[in-house]
Amino acid sequence: MRANDEDGDGRKQWIVAMARKFLYFIAIVAVLVVAGGFILSIWSRELTQIALVPSADFVEQDPLADNAYADPGMWYSRPGIGTDDPARWQPAFRGQERTMATPAGAQVPDFAVFFVHPTSYYNRASWNAPLDDEDAVARARVFLRGLASPFNQASEIWAPRYRQATVGAFMTDEPEGQQAIEAAYEDVAQAFAYFQDTIDDDVPIILAGHSQGALHLLRLLRERVADKPIADRIAATYIVGWPISVDHDLPSLPFPACATAQQAGCILSWSSYAEPADATDLFTAYGKSVGFDGAPRGNSPMLCTNPLTGAVGGSAPAEDNLGTLVPGDDLGTGELVPGLVPARCSPSGLLLIGAPPELGSYVLPGNNYHVYDMPLFWQNVKRDALSRVRAWQATS
Repeated sequence: MRANDEDGDGRKQWIVAMARKFLYFIAIVAVLVVAGGFILSIWSRELTQIALVPSADFVEQDPLADNAYADPGMWYSRPGIGTDDPARWQPAFRGQERTMATPAGAQVPDFAVFFVHPTSYYNRASWNAPLDDEDAVARARVFLRGLASPFNQASEIWAPRYRQATVGAFMTDEPEGQQAIEAAYEDVAQAFAYFQDTIDDDVPIILAGHSQGALHLLRLLRERVADKPIADRIAATYIVGWPISVDHDLPSLPFPACATAQQAGCILSWSSYAEPADATDLFTAYGKSVGFDGAPRGNSPMLCTNPLTGAVGGSAPAEDNLGTLVPGDDLGTGELVPGLVPARCSPSGLLLIGAPPELGSYVLPGNNYHVYDMPLFWQNVKRDALSRVRAWQATS
């Protein structure tokens, strides 16, 4: 289903404006700036477009078969996959007995998670990722191990494959970029419809996504959840790594921001920076972008949920961090380290984590910890998800 023209224009301007936030991460992961010690701060927009924006014409994506998502192969995570399910991965705790998010013997209620993974396709050969692209598939599985695994207490986790827009689609204002993003969303919407039809009618739902996945969830909320019966079943929505304007976006969404850790039917969102934080490019792009209400976002604050408290704004010390997922060098392994970083929401809506922690080589310029938005607070997110589901049960 297509958004109306007014919504589409606003979304396009926001997507183009937000591209810079993800630029350096993609450049690093794509190994485009490693050789010769290339200095990231002079990596120009023009060179990046040459390297990552497809030069070919956009090819309209054939609609998936009506029953495409009935095929288990169309899911990275879903019931029945078994030990190969990346979202079911469990990291170990470093140097101490494991601290459980749920007390021993406590019952974990049934709940289902629909998770949309971030961009894992960096090839400029096409505007949308082929479903069988080996590099994109491998990266997506790594991302799910770090980003979706905090929800592994769920009775069901569903994470679809989809023909995601290549990263270059977010770096151009040409119509092909928006067409690629639209095509990716159509797959996500179809996967969500199958998920909705498949899970039990009385099971609470958590929606979660990061980066491109969060963008698609925002549209899903407005088009497939708002004013629909399924809205009553949403225990929480995690829109992480894609800013939401408190004034110009949040009122157009079907749920409010989570004010407390005991609240259900609400939205959590944050973007992580160590200090000193330099988010100049982000704020510049954000200020010029258009909100869901059609007005410029300007200096309106971004929604900042503190993942250590589960509430909007405020601060919490490192001692409240139950476990940061510190990845191994290959990003395929990792361990949980309690008390590693604090969290404090700035007036503008950045989530500040104090001095830069050593988490690996994927920290972005300006002390931007976008890649680690979820892993920084892995164990707290795990606890938070369970708290939201229990709050939903108490009010349903």
